[in-house]
Amino acid sequence: MVFSFLDPTYDLMKTENHTWVSEFTFQGFSSFHEHQLSLFVVFLALYVITLAGNVVIMTIISVDRHLHTPMYFFLSMLSASETVYTLVIIPKMLCNLVGLSQPISLAGCATQMFFFITLAINNCFLLTAMGYDRYVAICNPLRYTVIMNKRVCVQLVGGACGIGLIVATTQVTSVFRLPFCATKVAHFFCDIRPVMKLSCVDTSVNETLTVIISVLVILVPMGLVFISYVLIVSTILKIPSARGQKKAFATCASHLTVVVVHYGCASVAYLKPKSENTRDQDQLISVTYTVITPLLNPVVYTLRNKEVKDALLRAAGRKLS
Repeated sequence: MVFSFLDPTYDLMKTENHTWVSEFTFQGFSSFHEHQLSLFVVFLALYVITLAGNVVIMTIISVDRHLHTPMYFFLSMLSASETVYTLVIIPKMLCNLVGLSQPISLAGCATQMFFFITLAINNCFLLTAMGYDRYVAICNPLRYTVIMNKRVCVQLVGGACGIGLIVATTQVTSVFRLPFCATKVAHFFCDIRPVMKLSCVDTSVNETLTVIISVLVILVPMGLVFISYVLIVSTILKIPSARGQKKAFATCASHLTVVVVHYGCASVAYLKPKSENTRDQDQLISVTYTVITPLLNPVVYTLRNKEVKDALLRAAGRKLS
């Protein structure tokens, strides 16, 4: 197990003039102390909407045969991933806002970081798979069902998850082999850089590793999506009728909206120089990709997507009848 080197049985241990600690506490939103109750109410409401929206999407895709297509298979996988992603972070954050937060052990912190990284990277590559699906559907429609068969779809989802697991194992192992001197994480969850800042030793190697991995798992899938949409747009512009062009663009609008926000937030959070923003600015960025972005997926795909809206109306009609 990747966390086997963490021993939760000690509280403090001195070794090589370093103080090793066995637990951390989150400072969370301590600089917004007078607004913490308001933040709790807002974040709780957004969290409930996110969970409900993703459950609705997964349910409607599973029960409505009109949505049993590769595009909606990927969407259901993204909704499932986003649901677990928020479960890993937001409940602990909400407890911290109302003063119920307990210290988190090194093993617990490592576990939270592991699932956060795995699911975040999984989401990035699922969006890439969805972009490829749209490319095949628009640029090669006659061979769509042959290319995007069930086996390929499962392989793309498995590949996204596998990359997430490999990267998370690498990052978590490198971070938690460091000796830690401080216990207060200047954040509301165990993100990579805030935890590394607690180390007693120079973390330049770890910082370099984090930047390299961030470039690979953000810019590579973002580049692939960009290439897909360049080819998609060039194909759409060749469609002779304005109605046909509008219909083709409409099939991509929801995915493109989620892609822009998702990769935009990830780029700002992990590709910027580490000392560029203040702690409050970093937390605001983190709230965007841990609270707002997961909410965007169900909102966009239920409000902007005609097929999902039609499926919801059919389900509602069956219940009423």
